[in-house]
Amino acid sequence: MGFWALLKQRRSTPLVMGIVNVTPDSFYPGSRFSPREAVDEALRQVEAGADLVDIGGQSTRPGSAPAPLEEELARVVPVFEALAGRIQIPLSVDTDKARVARECLAAGAAVLNDVSALRQDPLMAEVACRATAVILMHRGGDSPKTMQDAPRYGDVVAEVGAFLAGRREAFRRAGGDGDRLLFDPGIGFGKSLDHNLSLLRHLGDLAALGPVVLGVSRKSFLGLVTADGGPQDRLEGSLAAACWAALQGVSVLRVHDVRATRRALAALDAVLGAR
Repeated sequence: MGFWALLKQRRSTPLVMGIVNVTPDSFYPGSRFSPREAVDEALRQVEAGADLVDIGGQSTRPGSAPAPLEEELARVVPVFEALAGRIQIPLSVDTDKARVARECLAAGAAVLNDVSALRQDPLMAEVACRATAVILMHRGGDSPKTMQDAPRYGDVVAEVGAFLAGRREAFRRAGGDGDRLLFDPGIGFGKSLDHNLSLLRHLGDLAALGPVVLGVSRKSFLGLVTADGGPQDRLEGSLAAACWAALQGVSVLRVHDVRATRRALAALDAVLGAR
């Protein structure tokens, strides 16, 4: 089933997008895979109930440097090629490079997830027009390497919303269909703890833009709230944030823990459906 058909048929809970990082340096050690391991992980996530899988070959954790183009291509393109014909749910490519996006779309990706909102590569908007769906994310700062250097906002909810609305117009000017867009407030990308919490508290305001994608899974702000020992200890906080997001009408949740998220959302859905 196509991505938009999946989104249209969802009930009161979001679609679950599994994360597959084909990188050696993602912030969560449990999500670092070689290309061969990434294929197996994607298949496991399908079995666990993922509605779609997001595959990326470049870490965007705070402080990270961009992956060289050829290295990123070598990581992700073989994964899409290996999954072609073996997986029936939509696949997403997580990249800010136009060539990576173009080759992955040709290899079977349907969704483009660009953390730079089409700003990093001047050719990306043209490539994005070929995708079935495009996720535009807000990122504070100039790059992942510096984005956490004292982020400041006057009104973080209003500013993030205005930025995403502006990127929607840029996509339209490039010839894209605005109805193909989804919007990610970029939790943890150039935001302090208070900024992240404010965005979560006001997710409903961002839904006026269109479908909202949210990635909170195992992120560091959860550790500041619960005083845990690292990403490996943040499942409970991730599930709590996922359920809150579902109540606020978020359309897609980007998660590391597909099965656990599915179970939490099923319990929530049962309560919401009760009389």
